[in-house]
Amino acid sequence: MKDKLLPTPKDLTLDEIQNRFADDAKARAYLEAIRWPNGVVCPHCKQNDQKAFWVIEENKEKKVRGGLRQCVPCGKQFTCTVGTIFEDSHIPLRKWLVAWYLLCASKKGISALQIQRMLGLGSYRTAWMMMHKIRHALQEPSFSEKLSGTVEADETMIGGFVHGKSWAVSRENKTIVVSLVERGGRVRSQIVDRVTGKNLKKIVMDNVEAGSQLMTDEHKGYAWLHHVYDHRVVKHLAEEYVRKEKDAVVTTNTVEGFFSLLKRGVVGTFHHVSRKHLPLYLAEFDHRYSNRKVSDGERTVASLALAEGKRLTYKPLSAKKA
Repeated sequence: MKDKLLPTPKDLTLDEIQNRFADDAKARAYLEAIRWPNGVVCPHCKQNDQKAFWVIEENKEKKVRGGLRQCVPCGKQFTCTVGTIFEDSHIPLRKWLVAWYLLCASKKGISALQIQRMLGLGSYRTAWMMMHKIRHALQEPSFSEKLSGTVEADETMIGGFVHGKSWAVSRENKTIVVSLVERGGRVRSQIVDRVTGKNLKKIVMDNVEAGSQLMTDEHKGYAWLHHVYDHRVVKHLAEEYVRKEKDAVVTTNTVEGFFSLLKRGVVGTFHHVSRKHLPLYLAEFDHRYSNRKVSDGERTVASLALAEGKRLTYKPLSAKKA
């Protein structure tokens, strides 16, 4: 039974998920196979000796949940959801996995209201919190590898106009996002308060390997980059968008294409995204774009592996920013 539930990313579709996860037991077995591909590991003491665990039989009358194990060395009980964003959630695990797949498979994102309707959740707040927890899992606090090869850098503004107000006032309603796109590879985005040479220097130096080809527009904040990178500049003010050289195609069309996708998602799917929560949405779009060359199933499985060690409660999400 267990072997049949092992991840099959290339074949994982919404119909396949619904067939596989007809109940929480199957969904839990699938998550266990992803989280513990080499055997069960205690989330408390990291014990991985398969003979060191007691399996406790599910008993709904005594409120003993399914998939419960007890670690003999540390004496603590756990399931595959302990230490993940699923811990203490009252939402059935099968609905979590469907929502996760839909987020990873929707190119322009999917709204919490749509998730609420499709999964029959009790409230919009439940769906909203659920989706933000998934986005939180997709956030990577640190990167072990820097971007390399040919990397395009640019900045844009996310937000809407203030009706009846001037452009200057509308500008104050927008949030600046800087993105770095590795051609044919990954993307990393983050918010900045101002576009300055100091800010751009830190972002590029923190994320791009020295000596890489770097493509930017004429913004003066990038002027120093030729000291560290093979810096090429496309001259947008002169209506130049692509320039072919012997060893490179100089353009920022790739990063601008990512911005176009991001903005269509914000405007068309979410309608409004606050500055406070924008980093979570950036993590979502970055993850989908960085894994755009694999199937929806492979993308979902890759992101499920990021759920471990990340918890998020409603209070910090709903609290007003200081």
